[in-house]
Amino acid sequence: MTTAKVFLDKISGKIKPMNAANNGPAGSRIRQTGNFKDYAALNIPYARLHDSSFYAGNYGGEFAVDVHRIFPDFSKDENEPSSYIFEPTDGYLQDIESAGTKVFYRLGASIEHGYKRGTYPPADFAKWARICEHMILHYTQGWANGYHMDIEYWEIWNEPDCRNRNGENPCWQGTEEQFYDFYEVVAKYLKTKFPSLKIGGPAFCSSKSYMAEPFLSEMQKRNVPIDFYSFHRYSNVVEKYVEVVEVADMQRKKYGYENAELHLNEWNYVKGWAGDDYTYSLATQKNLKGSAFVSAVMLTMQKTKLDMLSYYDLRPSGWNGVFEMYTSKPLKPYYSFKAFSEIAKLKNELLSETEDDVYIIASQDGDEACVVVTRYDDNDEADVKDIAIDFSTEKTCKKITIEYYVIDENHNLELVREEYFSAPDFRVYIKMPNFNTYMLKIRKEY
Repeated sequence: MTTAKVFLDKISGKIKPMNAANNGPAGSRIRQTGNFKDYAALNIPYARLHDSSFYAGNYGGEFAVDVHRIFPDFSKDENEPSSYIFEPTDGYLQDIESAGTKVFYRLGASIEHGYKRGTYPPADFAKWARICEHMILHYTQGWANGYHMDIEYWEIWNEPDCRNRNGENPCWQGTEEQFYDFYEVVAKYLKTKFPSLKIGGPAFCSSKSYMAEPFLSEMQKRNVPIDFYSFHRYSNVVEKYVEVVEVADMQRKKYGYENAELHLNEWNYVKGWAGDDYTYSLATQKNLKGSAFVSAVMLTMQKTKLDMLSYYDLRPSGWNGVFEMYTSKPLKPYYSFKAFSEIAKLKNELLSETEDDVYIIASQDGDEACVVVTRYDDNDEADVKDIAIDFSTEKTCKKITIEYYVIDENHNLELVREEYFSAPDFRVYIKMPNFNTYMLKIRKEY
């Protein structure tokens, strides 16, 4: 028997945006195709814009998001609106906002595994910063027939430390020293121009990257502002996500960035990057096991010092485990995101405890509470477990109603049972096969 505990009425903090993601809805609002309705139902708090230009069907295609795509001719005058191609990105950002999601803008280039164009160091770092300034002005202050969108986060670059198996870097064609110089110029300039916005980065492959501490050390020496420190992690082991957050927390304290937010803004199930393990990973991202993994990571990260967790990817692609690529129909992990959105609605995290390969989080607002508990063991042959959840309340209730919703092979977060209690302390039992997730909705009557 595995035991978990939930302490109703004991608030331990706020629910954080652990259900953010990369990229927005896809399809056509005009022709009513795609996943706009289902995307909106997830209440995704932030959509990070990375690799957006790879999806030509809806995101503006090759002219969207990336700095070198919006400003394609670097020789032109950055002060002239005619030097920019804003329209494709305009439409994409409006689609994201239409789903009730806020934009998290990555300034830089999509990954380039083949021909390199946008990942070279800019010829003039200061001019590149001024181009970004005008992009920000367009989307937040109406410059060049623009908008007044509430875009708080602006991230400088993506994975300058990335290395393919052949040693090639698909994201930064310069040296490490060039990147430090580049980041310094851009961060200082943008923070001076937009002190109320959050400027950060640089989206390392991991906080354990060979570049991470040298970068932070250099930024500290140069007095470069960092409002958020971002990094990535791909693994099939939940504890490895905890590890990179702990390392990042240590690093920000060591180098004087104690107030910088921690953002793990790319993650997904990856058992291995080549051969059968890679094929298995892509399939798992979309099935029931992938659903349990998504829940386990989100629930665990809520209890760490991480400030934002952004899944990769909701763009129609092989990496999208939430929507089927061609039909846009929800896949099993969709319902894990849906369950966390129910947790997030209640805003206040409750104190909870668990053990072994069982993960739990709980939230409460007034007389309503919500609990999500998932079973994730990467071993596909793991046995069924009996789980007991002990509840305690600080106030005696006349009646406590618990509704059980399950994600399993036959149910997509559907109601399967109800129970009623009146004692201040009580226990519920769940028979939990591996990869199942339960959401418990709780109503208290006094």
